[in-house]
Amino acid sequence: MPKVAVYNINGNQVGEMELNENTFGADINVEAMHQVVRMLLANRRQGNQSTLTRAEVRGGGIKPWRQKGTGRARHGSIRSPQWRHGGVVFAPKPRSYRYSVPKKIKRIAMKSALSSKVTDNEIIIVDELNFAAPKTKQVVGMLDSLKAGAKVLLVLADKNDNVEKSARNIEGVKTALVNTLNVYDILNCNKFIITKEAAEKVMEVYA
Repeated sequence: MPKVAVYNINGNQVGEMELNENTFGADINVEAMHQVVRMLLANRRQGNQSTLTRAEVRGGGIKPWRQKGTGRARHGSIRSPQWRHGGVVFAPKPRSYRYSVPKKIKRIAMKSALSSKVTDNEIIIVDELNFAAPKTKQVVGMLDSLKAGAKVLLVLADKNDNVEKSARNIEGVKTALVNTLNVYDILNCNKFIITKEAAEKVMEVYA
């Protein structure tokens, strides 16, 4: 089973934690992670793009000139796609991009993402994360002490307004709960900071 150090918010090591092999030591399945990340990004799309077809553009009801004898190309409407201000060919219309992948694939992808953070030494476990009041300076100080870098994902076991409010103004820092954790956010961060309690909950779910 993989072992990782446990730190406090001052960056001092206070112990070690043994991680579950099935959750944080699984084989890394790149294809499963790719499928789930594509699904997550597709499901975030608004899909509200819309342009006008030649049937919807205003005007163009009269034939611009007679069919034959002018020496010019024949046209039936000045709102055809080749005309300026004409309609759009195969115009995009509002649609849903949502789709889903099987639960087994999602589970494999989550385990792969968590395991990749252990393999790449990008996981940091803190004993607890709790502030008396929301202060951005506290999170900045903690990140500096832990040498976390630019893009950080903070994972909490339960909702904590003080921590979330302290972190939300820092560029590149995102907070998540165990039940809102997703593969894209895990892979998109340089450092994966998780509380000891949250790590235990993750192992309980994905063991």
